[in-house]
Amino acid sequence: MTAALHTSNITSLPLLARGKVRDNYAVGQDRILMVASDRLSAFDVIMGEPIPGKGEILTKMALFWFAKLGHVCPTT
Repeated sequence: MTAALHTSNITSLPLLARGKVRDNYAVGQDRILMVASDRLSAFDVIMGEPIPGKGEILTKMALFWFAKLGHVCPTT
């Protein structure tokens, strides 16, 4: 198992925002890279200890719904 990712640090891209569980980076003028971390938040507080694999599960859930609803709203 890989180590849990609490905070990403991609120095080659400009950081746009850091939310409760995702970090957003600019990729050119018209693309955003969303990095789903393993951070845990409760009552709008980010906890210090991440949950390994949480970001991977969040990404898989998003991909599932993007595929299901792609005919309603394009995602690319």
